[in-house]
Amino acid sequence: MNLRNHLSQSGIVALPIVALLIAGCGGAPSNGAVSGKQTEPVYASDTGAITVTGAENFYADVLHQLGGSKLKIYSFLSDPTADPHQYESNAGNARAVADSRLVIENGLGYDSFMDKLMKASPRSDRVVINVQQLAGAKDGANVHLWYDPTVMPKVATAAADALGKLDPANASSYSANLATFTSSLNPVNDEVALLKQRYTGTPIAFTEPVFGYMSEAIGLTVKSPEQFMKAVEEGNDPPSQAVAQEQDLITRHQVKVLMYNSQTVTKVTSNVKDLAVRSGVPIVGVSETAPPGKSFQDWQLATLKELEGALAK
Repeated sequence: MNLRNHLSQSGIVALPIVALLIAGCGGAPSNGAVSGKQTEPVYASDTGAITVTGAENFYADVLHQLGGSKLKIYSFLSDPTADPHQYESNAGNARAVADSRLVIENGLGYDSFMDKLMKASPRSDRVVINVQQLAGAKDGANVHLWYDPTVMPKVATAAADALGKLDPANASSYSANLATFTSSLNPVNDEVALLKQRYTGTPIAFTEPVFGYMSEAIGLTVKSPEQFMKAVEEGNDPPSQAVAQEQDLITRHQVKVLMYNSQTVTKVTSNVKDLAVRSGVPIVGVSETAPPGKSFQDWQLATLKELEGALAK
């Protein structure tokens, strides 16, 4: 999938890094939204803790659930009001990556700035988890891998294994926290199974395919024109014929729900959303970063519950 990556190649801005003190290993981050041009040090830690980076805030949240105060955790993509595709890295990001012994990046070009930062500060003792490679996703695939319910358990397992090797004295703690995290995903998996049982084949519409992997897991049928979704995703105006087809799906009630990307709002997508409101088609918002204050699993479950309510109408 081609992205709207407008990543800066120069003119990097230096910004101060401020640490947040968080203890414990479970729960959601307490950080708020920040501008796309700031570094977000989401968790600081005990003295001597390992510095790690999860490029996206939900990967950072998983690291926190695995390591808690044993880790100093950085994350860069977190602003719920900003388009992640337009993120520009800065000097603060570079310093964080340079210090990191473990990095989780999404891959598929979604966070390509991470490869540039790691190349600029190579270190032999850094472990890199590339989620694209971990999931076996081919170039051009849907970048929103975290919406695939099979992916995050693999990420957590790989991260716990890496942390155990980087910090053998606490390996048993990382392993125990991995088991807790895995169990905490059961409500999400149960909700997916419930939706699949009830709504397999149900037609829905997207503004863009953020929820694509999850919709496949549930068995929903996406009716939106590929040209429409691709254009929106790449930051282009969809062809008029594709816009008309998308509008017809809604006005003719050929779909039960509109899945709306709340982080990529354009005149076209706003018009589609307004049309859904006027037509009485339920809207479920989806995002590309976890909302402030929510763990990964709580975020996913809340979206699924909202979808269940919309489909039930």
